[in-house]
Amino acid sequence: MNARIAEITERIEQRSKADRQHYLERMAEARRQGPHRGALSCGNLAHGFAACNKGDKQELRSLTKANIAIVTAYNDMLSAHQPYHDYPDKIKAAIREVGSVAQVAGGVPAMCDGVTQGQPGMDLSLLSRDVIAMASAVSLSHNMFDGGLLLGICDKIVPGLLIGALSFGHLPFVFVPAGPMPSGITNKEKARVRELYAEGKVDKEQLLEAESASYHSPGTCTFYGTANSNQLVIEMMGLQLPGSSFVNPGSELRDALTRVAAQQVTRLTDLGTDYTPMSEIVTAKSIVNGLVGLIATGGSTNHTMHLIAVARAAGYRINWDDFADISAVTPLVTRIYPNGDADINHFQRAGGMAYLIRTLLDAGLLHEDVKTVAGDGLRRYTQRPTLVDGKVKWVEGPSESLDTDVLRSAAEPFSDHGGLAVLSGNLGRAVMKTSSIPEGTEQITAPAVIFSSQHQLDAAFKAGELDKDCVVVVRFQGPKACGMPELHKLTPPLGVLQKRGHKVALVTDGRMSGASGKVPAAIHLTPEAVDGGLIGKIQAGDLVRLDAEKGVIELLVAAEELDKRAQATLDLTADHHGMGRELFGALRGQLSGAEEGACSLFVKQ
Repeated sequence: MNARIAEITERIEQRSKADRQHYLERMAEARRQGPHRGALSCGNLAHGFAACNKGDKQELRSLTKANIAIVTAYNDMLSAHQPYHDYPDKIKAAIREVGSVAQVAGGVPAMCDGVTQGQPGMDLSLLSRDVIAMASAVSLSHNMFDGGLLLGICDKIVPGLLIGALSFGHLPFVFVPAGPMPSGITNKEKARVRELYAEGKVDKEQLLEAESASYHSPGTCTFYGTANSNQLVIEMMGLQLPGSSFVNPGSELRDALTRVAAQQVTRLTDLGTDYTPMSEIVTAKSIVNGLVGLIATGGSTNHTMHLIAVARAAGYRINWDDFADISAVTPLVTRIYPNGDADINHFQRAGGMAYLIRTLLDAGLLHEDVKTVAGDGLRRYTQRPTLVDGKVKWVEGPSESLDTDVLRSAAEPFSDHGGLAVLSGNLGRAVMKTSSIPEGTEQITAPAVIFSSQHQLDAAFKAGELDKDCVVVVRFQGPKACGMPELHKLTPPLGVLQKRGHKVALVTDGRMSGASGKVPAAIHLTPEAVDGGLIGKIQAGDLVRLDAEKGVIELLVAAEELDKRAQATLDLTADHHGMGRELFGALRGQLSGAEEGACSLFVKQ
């Protein structure tokens, strides 16, 4: 085991000792209450199975057969979630085959960040994670269930489902993915057309054609953003079946994996043969495994918040120093867009999760001694699923990469570090995804240009006001300000400026997340402007220094001068109304800072 990874794991354990013990005591007490349907009155139980068929009613009356909750994030507006439309029926049939019952316990909201980018609805995106966690808890609160299947894929949905399920951590849960859409036009071509549109060189119809050729069918978007990072991290943590993350929708193997996942959870219940509750799978070791997998692949920076909130739900406290220290010893072994030209299907064909986990295990970067939904030990996940006579069989995955332009061994990586930097200085703390920025852009000192929204920057770019070296500062975009929307409208114009030869960077208390591109971006800056962060005192022309190699973010203005400056303010009323945003004021006001997970659920605990 890599000594540094082991040391980081141990410090997480020690830092979290009291919280974790309290969590485990609560889970043990919940288990002691026994099969929960036994605690229900006759009226309670009759309500719980009133709509079931005669056979299922008899099974549920007996209290000896498992009842599995299905918590689904299905809607047919999200391409990634559209395949879930018939999963409940498939799951129920599969579970009946092994003598148990499944019920749809509830649905959770599932918004698409791809649809809401740059729109008012995006202000609800991060907030939706906490709503999903609470909705999951409501779904599971009926005391009817012995385990659960979680149907979710995209950005805030998987973290929300996981946080909610961890409140019922005495039960087993298995995530059931649906897989990525087949490859469309290359991500490189899509980015090229976006930049041409930003420059006014192609029209909206041409842009729409390119976007439609990229996002073209049911399934997860193929670039390596938060959705695919979710799938990779969940599998690294042992919460879904080996090799199940990136099998395309509608295939025979996809359907067979769904059937196996449904039946497997029944074996893990307290009524089954191998009781394995979620609380025993989500440990410091499995969380570190998820972090290593994320960082080794250049995954979404959204997880610098999501995994902190998930860990907290399981009684662990992790922070950005853990991310940075893991990144320092974890090699970058993939090139998937935006860190390269390949998409997630290319990664799958190059060896996928089986080879990724094998090479990281062999390098001593992952904890092998963990529990998973497939049994004890992460080595099980170096196998890949295949169909033999219509049934899933796991066989050994490749021992070498099948495409070293996409996936490499930990011994011969693209980089000897993971490409995630934590920046600290008088401006606070921020994260920067360095795995995709060009060589030579790790350091920049340039005058600040100040904006309060991504739309203001877009207008300034079109007016030709940004053709110069500059550090673009976009503030009042943090969690408490407006819910911390993603700011991807910034990417094309900043990319154009960089291609023109200007030294440019971004500093923001907002998010750029999984699609962070080739422009150096210090994101998730905390404290945010509305919390008195120094970002609120930056003035146009002030020199700002970013140094990803040394981990520095500084406003180069004398302390005496800063003491004289008033904190900038902004009327955010317009950001708090419309598209339902007025309903989320109380939740928004409870959000913690980015390094605490930008979460409303644990503030008072």
